[in-house]
Amino acid sequence: MPDHFETRSIHVGQEPDSATGAVIVPIYQTSTYAQSDVGAHKGYDYSRTANPTRTALEVCLASLEEGKHGLAFASGMGAITTLMFLLKKGDHVVVCDDVYGGTFRLFRRVLEDFGLEFTFVDMTNLDATARAARATTRMLWIETPTNPLMKVVDIAAIASIAKKANAWTVVDNTFASPYLQKPLTLGADIVMHSTTKYIGGHSDVIGGAVITSNPEIFERLKFLENAAGAVPGPFDCWLILRGVKTLALRMERHSDNAQGIAQMLEQHPAVERVFYPGLQSHPQYEIARRQMCASGGMISFLARGGADAARKIARSTRLFTLGESLGGVESLIEVPAAMTHMSVAGSPLEVSPALVRLSVGIEHPEDLIKDLMQALE
Repeated sequence: MPDHFETRSIHVGQEPDSATGAVIVPIYQTSTYAQSDVGAHKGYDYSRTANPTRTALEVCLASLEEGKHGLAFASGMGAITTLMFLLKKGDHVVVCDDVYGGTFRLFRRVLEDFGLEFTFVDMTNLDATARAARATTRMLWIETPTNPLMKVVDIAAIASIAKKANAWTVVDNTFASPYLQKPLTLGADIVMHSTTKYIGGHSDVIGGAVITSNPEIFERLKFLENAAGAVPGPFDCWLILRGVKTLALRMERHSDNAQGIAQMLEQHPAVERVFYPGLQSHPQYEIARRQMCASGGMISFLARGGADAARKIARSTRLFTLGESLGGVESLIEVPAAMTHMSVAGSPLEVSPALVRLSVGIEHPEDLIKDLMQALE
């Protein structure tokens, strides 16, 4: 296997096609496969169970996360839902208290009805996290950086707490991508992604992924992937694999652009506070420097003037498109309280209506800064 990320993203799992020599993995647009005899097949019998295009993606993503096993799903939420099937009624999960609204909605409004229990805690507080664990705790769920407040959780420290509690550590690595952060090397048991975001990178596909090095977890998840059926189609896998090839280049540009924008925002009189791990003012700046190789493309900030000011800024940009999601080559802007995080309204995870979230794209940084400057006037 190649030593470097950039090379693995292009070559691992993506050898030239043995039938034609095609250098790009083909889209195996088939649901079923011919068998040489009754019950005899060469690893593929039905595409819900396995598909060669999907296999290429799974092998590549496992390599990029420095894991042994990868599984692809139809969406990030499909990946999370399948992970939750590892648990049973009465099991308890400790969750960081600043998570994507869809994750909170699934946990609180769906899975609690099936007997799972969830405690939300500020995982930057290690003592509070340790106290939240119970005898029935089976999983500690981390987002880092978190969505939307950009908290950075010490993965190694939380993994140590989970180990003492005989629980698994799961890390949603969507914001960082495997290029900036590799949770398995820091002690996590499972990594998941919404591959819709940075891994796909072009805002044209929905997908999810799970990576682990634990063979028992993998075998159970592989069974669940097939049994529950939240699998991606081959064209979706092909699109995500296409995005993977430029992930390293894009993450460098996302991070560089975001760093400059965050520094500008921190000095702007219309901004009350900036949340970005690359700023020395960030409370977990040192942790971010230790476990991430750059700070990523996501920024949140509080608009001085409250909700009306936040909405005005979001409506006024010309290059930053007003929209949900993140991680594409184009820059996006949103107001989480009214958009991606409406599901946490009225809960302890409720976000300020003055909060603005940016997904910084790979356009020229001077154009992006100019656009934000005029919107902040």
